[in-house]
Formats: sequence, C-alpha cells, structure tokens
Amino acid sequence: MRWWKILGLAGTAGVAATGVVIVRAERKRRAYTPDQVRERLHARLGDDSNRTSPTTPE
Repeated sequence: MRWWKILGLAGTAGVAATGVVIVRAERKRRAYTPDQVRERLHARLGDDSNRTSPTTPE
C-alpha cells in the first residue's frame, strides 16, 4: 500500500514540474514585442526561401 502513495506523490511532482516548464515557456513567448515576432517570422521565411523547393510532377 505504501508504494501507491509514493507513486502518487511522484506523479503529482511530475505534473507540477511540467506546469512550471509550460509557464516559463509561455512567459518567454509573451515577452516578445510585435516587432520582434514580425522580424523572426520574416527571418524564417527567408530561411525557407533559400531551400530548394520540391519538384512538381508534370
């Protein structure tokens, strides 16, 4: 019976740790200004345009 308690506490700790990680990532994401987000998206678009596009069948 005791190992069920330990398993439950470990599960609760895991859920809490996951929540902390998600909150930190959300804070980082929301810390960007709209201009910074726009710049990053434009940079990604530039990276994608440098890659070769797949050939289309004719």
